[in-house]
Amino acid sequence: MPRFLRLLAAPKGLLCAAALAVALAELCGLHALRPLDNRLLDWMVRSHAATLQPDPDIVIVDIDDASLARMESVAGSWPWPRSVHAELLDRLRKQEPRAIVFDLTFSERDVYRPDSDRLFNEALAGNTNIYFPLARQKAANDKDGAPALQVAPLLGLRAGPHADPDARIALQPPLAVDARYWRTGTINYLEDADGIGRRYPLYIDAHGWQIPSLPARVARDLGFSVPQAPDLTLHWRGGLSAYHHIPYADLYEDFTRERPQRPADELKGKIVIIGSDATTLNDLRATPIASLYPAVQVVATAIDNLKNRRAMAPAPAWVMPTLTVAALLVVFRSFRRRSNTLSIAAMLALLSVGWLAASWVGVQRNVLLPVVAPLVLVWVYMFAGTLQEYLAERRTRQQAVTMFSRFVNPHVVRQLVEHGQVARAGEAREITVLFSDIRGFTTLSETRTPQEVVALLNRYFTLQVEVVFRHGGSLDKFIGDCIMAFWGAPLDDPRHAQNAVAAALEMAEVLQRFKRELNAEDLDFDVGIGLHSGPAVVGLIGSDQRREYTAIGDTVNLASRIEGLTKGVSRILVSDSTRRLCGDEFTFTPHGSFAVKGREQPVELYGPQGRKHENENDSQPAAGGAGERGGSGGGGAHGASDRAESQAVH
Repeated sequence: MPRFLRLLAAPKGLLCAAALAVALAELCGLHALRPLDNRLLDWMVRSHAATLQPDPDIVIVDIDDASLARMESVAGSWPWPRSVHAELLDRLRKQEPRAIVFDLTFSERDVYRPDSDRLFNEALAGNTNIYFPLARQKAANDKDGAPALQVAPLLGLRAGPHADPDARIALQPPLAVDARYWRTGTINYLEDADGIGRRYPLYIDAHGWQIPSLPARVARDLGFSVPQAPDLTLHWRGGLSAYHHIPYADLYEDFTRERPQRPADELKGKIVIIGSDATTLNDLRATPIASLYPAVQVVATAIDNLKNRRAMAPAPAWVMPTLTVAALLVVFRSFRRRSNTLSIAAMLALLSVGWLAASWVGVQRNVLLPVVAPLVLVWVYMFAGTLQEYLAERRTRQQAVTMFSRFVNPHVVRQLVEHGQVARAGEAREITVLFSDIRGFTTLSETRTPQEVVALLNRYFTLQVEVVFRHGGSLDKFIGDCIMAFWGAPLDDPRHAQNAVAAALEMAEVLQRFKRELNAEDLDFDVGIGLHSGPAVVGLIGSDQRREYTAIGDTVNLASRIEGLTKGVSRILVSDSTRRLCGDEFTFTPHGSFAVKGREQPVELYGPQGRKHENENDSQPAAGGAGERGGSGGGGAHGASDRAESQAVH
């Protein structure tokens, strides 16, 4: 299998492959995150547009709220008689504007004021630069529409290479205008899935026929280049009222004065768009600039873009998928190299800043570079990878704790795994040390194979170590058939002596259960347990290659010596310091003073009989009593020589 495929087959590789698949599906087809990209790009476009000036040669004659109120005495309520527009046109054409574009529909004849329509058409006579809006109706209505061949010369339709000559198209032309003066284009609003209009149609295709939009028709007639594309992405300029607005009422009133006050050439050479931003007429659209943006300014922006060749363009389709895949692979490689998560996050943060800066620069250069979706995908993969790493590390830690806790004190394992060291390691602590050695195991093993002997020892140690851990002790080591444990480290334990004695008593009980498992109650098989409390040095001790968490010092040596004195005296012996630390919790039987190698003063030893409240209700000897003294079986780890060096002093 190729190395790359082997990498993808690993858990980290599978996650990366899934991230790559999701990224390519999102960026090349799904576009579920596109609304996020649109919001960011809209903000950038809006911020950049505020710094730009629109074309001064495009002027809007605005039927605003004030004009509606001021014209009421002359024209009545809206819609006004078209004779009003006729009067305005008579004066406008004297200023020789380059084009006059109506963003007002004239789709119905005025049956109540036919003279008004007649005057309006008379005002149009001889003018070749006046344009009217056209509406493309739903395609479902095409069967009732006009024949395309018949209306094409009138409405400026162009036959594409696959145009259907028999097609009928449902259109809403300006019927109030004589067909001789039809210079039309569609004003159908083009909005994205989120309801925001960011583009403007250049033409609408109907059965292979191309119906030009109003801005495209104006631009084409005026000699501007019109792209061979169905739409253009608008390059917005200015704010909510970007273009130069002249209130309709101001212009109308000035034209009707005997001595006009406005400049006589105010509109000479201009493209004049007559439309409305009055709130009562509700001719408003949702755009990146504002949620209520005058539709007349959308038309003005489209004409401005065509006139000055400055529409926005999306970045090439391959750019962001390529960069996203590259970023995902870089993060994947960082995870494989087990790089620090903070380093990966810092790298992604720099990448995010760089992509955002590139997107901002792109908007300033009329290029739309969507970066939110790629960033979301990369950051989600980063968080998923981090979670995967955390879960894998946690699983490894749990496995390590489970495995090594069979050999080392679980508290030590947990601190090593979680912190890399043992808290407060390498210090003098007050602890209680326990040594437990098997007596008479030779007799038990004589009739068994070596494998069976090992299995018996493992079972015995398992039972006894469970007791140590259950009472909060730390298993130090196995020495042959001897167990060494201590209490009071690495965790603080103010009851280390009581817990150690309680563990010793239970270890004696567990021994009896173990013998019953083996049907060896009658065999000379027993245990000797010695305990001593005092100061010791505890910590990770050993070479650079191998270290053990252990305790060293005179306290450890004395506990070992006491265990060697149990034979023939008591199954469990504790020093006087341990007895005193236990207080009144246990009942102890004194066994006298014993001389111990390395000590000038004899050592007082005691056998614990059990907890006091238990002894008060039970007359039977306890586990450590004289009635259960160890037998004369074979020696343990310390050997007969250590024991011979101590003698009883009665």
